[in-house]
Amino acid sequence: MARGKAMDSQSQAEMPPRDFAALREKVIARWEELPRRLTQVAEYALNNPDDVAFGTAASIAAKAQVQPSTLVRFSQAFGYQGFSDLQDVFRSRLRDHVLGYDERMAQLREHGEGSPRASMILEGFAEASLRSISALTSRHDPAVFERALDVLEGAQTVYLIGLRRSFPVTSYMAYAMGKLGIRTILVNAVAGLAAEQAGFAGEGDVAIAISFTPYASETVALTAQVREAGAKVVAITDSIFSPLASQADVWFEIAEADFEGFRSMSATMTLAMALTVALADRRKGGGPRA
Repeated sequence: MARGKAMDSQSQAEMPPRDFAALREKVIARWEELPRRLTQVAEYALNNPDDVAFGTAASIAAKAQVQPSTLVRFSQAFGYQGFSDLQDVFRSRLRDHVLGYDERMAQLREHGEGSPRASMILEGFAEASLRSISALTSRHDPAVFERALDVLEGAQTVYLIGLRRSFPVTSYMAYAMGKLGIRTILVNAVAGLAAEQAGFAGEGDVAIAISFTPYASETVALTAQVREAGAKVVAITDSIFSPLASQADVWFEIAEADFEGFRSMSATMTLAMALTVALADRRKGGGPRA
């Protein structure tokens, strides 16, 4: 016990690693000297980095079979101020896994040398879209779809929250829902007014929130804002560990295929179209089925 306390005290003076690879290296180097409970945390964290990135302290501690205070001890043992400071390293790992656009273009230039480039690019994106749609249909859960419609059917106003890459999807939904007589507010962040646009949401409203790894911070914050105001949330995202999934009353998991790092939006748009039209059908007396 004394050895563990001395080790914790000494390590608190160290500069903590700021990327996942460096943290992993340091944990492995010090594995033999870690107290047993901290090795449990280390083993779970290194084997389940996505869970640590977006789980809560309570959920991670439960899965690692330790107390939440042990997560704090583990964090401080490697020089971090607390668990949230350590968690930022795991979240940055996901951001680092997303290729920059220059890197994507470099990969694209290496792909299919000797074939007509324009045709190769078109065929690559078409194939990725087909894979995305196939995954959507194979994973479709009618019960989840119906629950989402149950939540949306009684909404006074549907707030559409999806910025950056997801904005074309929410823009389409705003257009289609408007044509179908469904009252919506598209949170478009024009003039920096996203928080004010979302600020009208309250009890009786529903937000449709869309975001994918590495998750637009604005979308996550706006979703939390409307949730705290009493609105319900239907989320479209890519993992149970997404920060949107934990805030949603109902959520859909979408796995978009990519071509040379450029992800398709085909499955997301298909789901958005289906939700929009099915909601209009519900409101005009077409469901739910008994």
